[in-house]
Amino acid sequence: MSIRIIILMLLAALFIIAFTTHFLRKGRMPEKYALLWYFFGLAVIILSLFPNLMSYFSKLFGFESPANMIFIILIAILLLLDMALTIMIAGQKKKTTLLIQELSILKEEIKSK
Repeated sequence: MSIRIIILMLLAALFIIAFTTHFLRKGRMPEKYALLWYFFGLAVIILSLFPNLMSYFSKLFGFESPANMIFIILIAILLLLDMALTIMIAGQKKKTTLLIQELSILKEEIKSK
């Protein structure tokens, strides 16, 4: 791997870590998702410092090239993230429905007084 790609990967990882820290401090990102992004940034740093590591693992798991393994890993991460967000949305929908019902009951109590 060329030195330019290694530097680019290191800069991208540092950007991800700085961006995550910024949103974590502002309270716009929960800690559990910040840990996921920190882990991703750390993984990019490790892969940029040890470029042969991905080739080793891709051969170990039977992939033709490291790029194929990276695509499969990214697709799996996106699917897991989609599942987690779907579960969160379903939970928020239940809470919203409950709040609407409670608000309607309170409005009726106020009207009846």
